[in-house]
Amino acid sequence: MQLRNLEIPTGAVFAPMAGLTDAACRHLMADHGAAWTVSEMASAKALNFNDAKSFALLKDKHPHGLYAIQLFGAEPAALEKAVYAVQEKGIAFDILDINMGCPAPKITNSGAGSKLLLDPPLCGQMVAAARRALGDEKPLTVKMRIGWDEANRTGVEVAKQCEANGADLLAVHGRTREQMYVPPINAEAIAEIKAAVGIPVLANGDVTSAEGALELLQRTGCDGVMIGRGALGEPWLFDRVRAALLGQPAPAEPTLNQRMNTLRAQIYEMCEDKGEWLAMPQARSQAMHYMKGLRGAAALRRYCSMLEHFTDVDTLIDAVYKLQE
Repeated sequence: MQLRNLEIPTGAVFAPMAGLTDAACRHLMADHGAAWTVSEMASAKALNFNDAKSFALLKDKHPHGLYAIQLFGAEPAALEKAVYAVQEKGIAFDILDINMGCPAPKITNSGAGSKLLLDPPLCGQMVAAARRALGDEKPLTVKMRIGWDEANRTGVEVAKQCEANGADLLAVHGRTREQMYVPPINAEAIAEIKAAVGIPVLANGDVTSAEGALELLQRTGCDGVMIGRGALGEPWLFDRVRAALLGQPAPAEPTLNQRMNTLRAQIYEMCEDKGEWLAMPQARSQAMHYMKGLRGAAALRRYCSMLEHFTDVDTLIDAVYKLQE
């Protein structure tokens, strides 16, 4: 796939998830074959006010592979100004993404995220504003849902507006905002959006296996898939999807030692990047995902919730080994 100046490698894209896709997590997914990764989303308004924490969300000192930054907002002028500000700060990125899919009330109550889907012309204006500030060289993408609710399934109209105003690719989560993260995604609604535009579309939602990724591509006719929650604690999913897309044999499943070494390395990088005091509370949820499928997983997840120091990670890993004997 070619997006403006970028040749995109074969593989699934790692979706942005608030509070979960920090640099250590992104680097891990990229190292296992993610086509590109995306920052946590930053507020355009906060960037306009030169908020240091918001700029920090977008900075990656040593990005692995192609790296996108994601902005959210509801005012085209504020978004345009924010894109200029990011570039003036010298923040390195390969792709700019606009969030039109976040269902969280704290985002939608301001008119941003998936609330934008109720106003397709405004979605187009947001894309046009970002494109003006970004220029013609770098790709501009949009993360969206199929609509606000069943009465407002505006995905096709929004997609057309985004394409007409300069978006290069759409990533479509196959649920409405009202549905949040259940029930299963509506692949047919994604397919309708794909058929309505000429730019590439990624299908997003419920992919937890290489077979599931191929099935979703077949059902939607999309150009690729985006994976979020399914890869947490399971970065090897990107290796498997990449192999499947290339028609190669599936790679060997990771051993327990490899899983635990990866968990330890991820949390170590988090501590190096943020400091132990900030990193360890965030590491608790990351560690819980690695417990999936293990004997005694419920007890191990409770232990994960009590991690306070990096040394606690080794104690957790010792407990994992003992329970698997």
